[in-house]
Amino acid sequence: MTDKVYVVGAGMTSFGPQPDVEVHELARRAVWDAIASSGIGPRSFRDRPAFAFAGHAYQGPCFAQKTLMKVGLQGMPMVNVENACASGSTAVIAAAAMIRSGEAEIAIAFGAEKLTRPGGGFLPVVADDLESAMGRVMPSAFAMQAKLHMARWGTTREQMALVSVKNRRHGALNPYCHFKDEVTVEQVLAAPAIADPLTRLSCCPVSDGAAAVVLAGQAALRRFGLQGVELAGHALVSGERTPFGIVDDHSEMSIRAARLAYQRAGLGPEDVDLCEMHDPFTIAEIIHYEDLGFCAPGEGGAYVEQGLSAIGGGGVAVSPSGGLLSKGHPLGATGVAQVAEIYWQLRGQAGARQVPRARVGLAHTVGGGVTKLESGACAVMLFKQAA
Repeated sequence: MTDKVYVVGAGMTSFGPQPDVEVHELARRAVWDAIASSGIGPRSFRDRPAFAFAGHAYQGPCFAQKTLMKVGLQGMPMVNVENACASGSTAVIAAAAMIRSGEAEIAIAFGAEKLTRPGGGFLPVVADDLESAMGRVMPSAFAMQAKLHMARWGTTREQMALVSVKNRRHGALNPYCHFKDEVTVEQVLAAPAIADPLTRLSCCPVSDGAAAVVLAGQAALRRFGLQGVELAGHALVSGERTPFGIVDDHSEMSIRAARLAYQRAGLGPEDVDLCEMHDPFTIAEIIHYEDLGFCAPGEGGAYVEQGLSAIGGGGVAVSPSGGLLSKGHPLGATGVAQVAEIYWQLRGQAGARQVPRARVGLAHTVGGGVTKLESGACAVMLFKQAA
């Protein structure tokens, strides 16, 4: 068994509508770029003990097999992972677990989604989800969260709008983003209403895209002479039963997952330099500042208003990639894309959006609307520069 797991390569397609590119081809491009950047040749994934995990929500059976066949990888063990918005994060955690167990020396974790195709749609209502069928779809759920946070803590519409302003500013520096133009507070507030107080510019766009990372254990790191970023600790949890479903002014499962991940990593929120956060709506980012310990409960609005969550702002740089609000949210790709961004940041390879002196990064995803549960899954992963 190995004590440590490292990310040693990453690849990503641009996010956004890609009507002329089939989803397995999007995934292939990300996988190929990740393998190429790792310095591990494709043949090694057949010659060495290796695993592949593919995250997606709506792309059908044998997704990993159909993708990896395109890069000449057949025969190796492959697992297809569905865990709603946390599918990609779950794939990364599962790949790391196989390396830690000794079942694999190297692994590929990737995710992809094509949501803009005709009939695709974003989080379609399923027959057994009573609350969603009656209108508690995600924009309405997060709008209720916003109303509650505003009532309890005095959070303002302007503070929520500043999340979009900040993430669009970061996203303008990221060539992978769906949105590359900046916005103002006034534009966010004046955009068409989706679910009061959320406007269209308070919500992430519907996107297509793929991302992939290569992971390796200590033995492979030495054998191939690799440079990596260490996965220092992680936690994957599911939601508890609650009378409010997803609607509250905090995320209990995010708090629980973060505490476990910090404990396992031997780190705390004070050690985190950047965070790729689950921010499908502006209020989510404000709530998760608090859940992850970057500020006290009720102080999330002030945290963004004071500029602390911006790159170089003096606090934790949140969503330097632009986050879901700018990059988009192709479900299976999201968690893997977060890991890729943290890998690039900790390697000093993020270009114009580089967080200064980045040493520790946190990835956070929440996903899945389940009646009577807060949500389906929450993943928190902590990464640090290799010693």
